[in-house]
Amino acid sequence: MRLVGEGAARLGISNPFFRPHDGIAGNTTVIAGQTYINFSSYNYLGLSGHPLVSAAAKQAIDDYGTSVSASRLVSGERPIHRALEEALARLHGVDDCITFVSGHATNVTTIGVLCGPGDLVLHDSLIHNSILQGIALSKAKRLSFPHNDWAAADRLLSEIRGQFRRVLIIIEGLYGMDGDVPDLPQFILVKLRHHALLMVDEAHSFGVLGARGLGIREHFGVDGGAVDIWMGTLSKALAGCGGYIAGGRVLTELLKCSAPGFVYSVGMAPPLAAASLAALAVLQAEPERVARLRERAQLFFELVKRCRIDVGLSQGLSIVPVITASSIKAARLADALFRRGINVQPIVYPAVNERAARLRFFLSCEHTEDQIRAAVDALAAALRTL
Repeated sequence: MRLVGEGAARLGISNPFFRPHDGIAGNTTVIAGQTYINFSSYNYLGLSGHPLVSAAAKQAIDDYGTSVSASRLVSGERPIHRALEEALARLHGVDDCITFVSGHATNVTTIGVLCGPGDLVLHDSLIHNSILQGIALSKAKRLSFPHNDWAAADRLLSEIRGQFRRVLIIIEGLYGMDGDVPDLPQFILVKLRHHALLMVDEAHSFGVLGARGLGIREHFGVDGGAVDIWMGTLSKALAGCGGYIAGGRVLTELLKCSAPGFVYSVGMAPPLAAASLAALAVLQAEPERVARLRERAQLFFELVKRCRIDVGLSQGLSIVPVITASSIKAARLADALFRRGINVQPIVYPAVNERAARLRFFLSCEHTEDQIRAAVDALAAALRTL
């Protein structure tokens, strides 16, 4: 890591990571006293910093303190936890929900406890690291299928399903690195055909997909019960921190009693639970935020494509990568944009394959059309220079 940093310094590339940001990160951010147009925030709906969300968090501190100071299993349970879980279950169209203090740990501990030797976890080739870590913990057999290729998953299970006790298929609702969406109805048919379980990671899709932002379920119009395990995070559209699993009551009861990341971890901090609960209320009361996010993301997407810039697999929903096919070029491009007042992070090897190195633009409903046009103009100019 030090060698990489020294090499970047020799090339005149400043380190883009761990820069301290002041204030609320939305469509703009302040770094070292200077304001930048910001494309490196998950604050898709502008709810982090929303007055109602902040007020709910402050009230929760007055009511419950800054920590529940114990595992929920023993004495950390608070009414705000169940209120948040019931709201999430209702919006996913399922019986129940359980929240965790970390989104990454949600996947690790859930997969780790539900699967084991003799089971198969079949996942998309571009699945998130937290899924891979959970599979490793479970000691189940792990196989992947080509990205978004439900037919390949179907063929593979036709050949090997009989070798395993239980099969869990895992996909994402909106892929955080590439910005594209799987064909959920087809994956549901695959899981039914092969008597498998289906898990959908909605970290980036809840709050973004669907007319009301209710995720990939609303996007495709499927019943909540058609998916066995809904996973999501609270740190993106929902302005908090942590993760959740929504599904049948038996599933949540099992996790509450046996998932190490829940049983042996402190309960979610009250202000975070209250913030996400309030964010859910604002999401339902102001669906125009979702519509505006879609409009702004599509504008950025179309302008970038018009400049013949490679956006990979993105569908222009809230995440638009700019593929550079070189880690050095990605770092130089991010540095050039930073000098032009635009904050966007490079994604370089080993986070992605070298030929997939990129800049990753996260769009927000708070971005203005002028900001988006200025950013694309700067991007095109910087690419010409490089």
